[in-house]
Amino acid sequence: MLESMTKRTFVDSPMERALVLEIVRVTEQAALQASAFVGKGDKIALDAAGTQAMRTTLGETHIRGTVVIGEGEMDEAPMLYIGEQVGLQLPESFAVDIAVDPVEGTTVAARGLPNSVAVIALSEKNGLLGAPDMYMEKLVVAPPAVGRVNLEWHLEANLSAIAQSLERSIADLTIVVLDRPRHEDLINRIRTAGARVKLIGDGDVIAALAVAMRGTGVHALMGSGGAPEGVLTAAAMKCLGGEIQGKFLPANQAELERCIKMGVDPNKIYNTQELAPGKEIVFAATGITDGELLQGVRHFSGGARTHTIAMGYATRVVRFMDTVHLEGEGARVNIRV
Repeated sequence: MLESMTKRTFVDSPMERALVLEIVRVTEQAALQASAFVGKGDKIALDAAGTQAMRTTLGETHIRGTVVIGEGEMDEAPMLYIGEQVGLQLPESFAVDIAVDPVEGTTVAARGLPNSVAVIALSEKNGLLGAPDMYMEKLVVAPPAVGRVNLEWHLEANLSAIAQSLERSIADLTIVVLDRPRHEDLINRIRTAGARVKLIGDGDVIAALAVAMRGTGVHALMGSGGAPEGVLTAAAMKCLGGEIQGKFLPANQAELERCIKMGVDPNKIYNTQELAPGKEIVFAATGITDGELLQGVRHFSGGARTHTIAMGYATRVVRFMDTVHLEGEGARVNIRV
């Protein structure tokens, strides 16, 4: 199911080995709590439930963590704000930077639509770029196309390069694009070039993961979306061997000044390594609603079932975890596939 990863030497990572299952628990709990509000039309309550669960579970985790991608600034968000210290904060705990999106796709989840997930990535200190909360132009491709595309090229040139890397014609490509009015011209140009477009209502992180996975039927992601999600995508692409290229798109003077304050160059095209330079990266996403890659939370009498993807960059391990959560004092049961 995975595309061939870029060849690199296996590196044992005590941090990744110690934290991957703990981080899975973080996204599982966020998904479980958010799932209680799926389809009820209240995206604020849904996001709050997922965020609070993620924050609480992070507080039980053996890390000295700093949130670099979160729910906003300290004066804008009551929890998981940028700069917040999380984890047990013990001297022997791993010092990490954290990027979180407790509910990616709040609107689609509130409407009961597919592809909402709880997402987290962590790395050693300074291993994830602290991205300002604004739009980013993105291009995401699978491992065979790494190094063969460029965000500055014309659309048709990139489509041709992607098709050649996958030994397909442009007509056989499916490109994921967020369904937004700002993408009307992009969508028309992709279709005019002969490729298919798959429109998504939200959730470009999980869509990017699908691009890097064989058998999902999507071959690239294009268009603009949230810059913080771009950093989460970079962490995943680094683990999977795919590629993201991104350019920050400040909409006004205030956002431009914010770029400067955070040391981000709005004229630069950032690559995967620059967005996620860490040598040790753990990434996890748990489905809240059903999607092509992950199943959503499934409740049953006496418990619930979650579906998660977890991966480590240094250890080169990708896990799909099907977990049963039993109510009361019963232990969780993990079923790996």
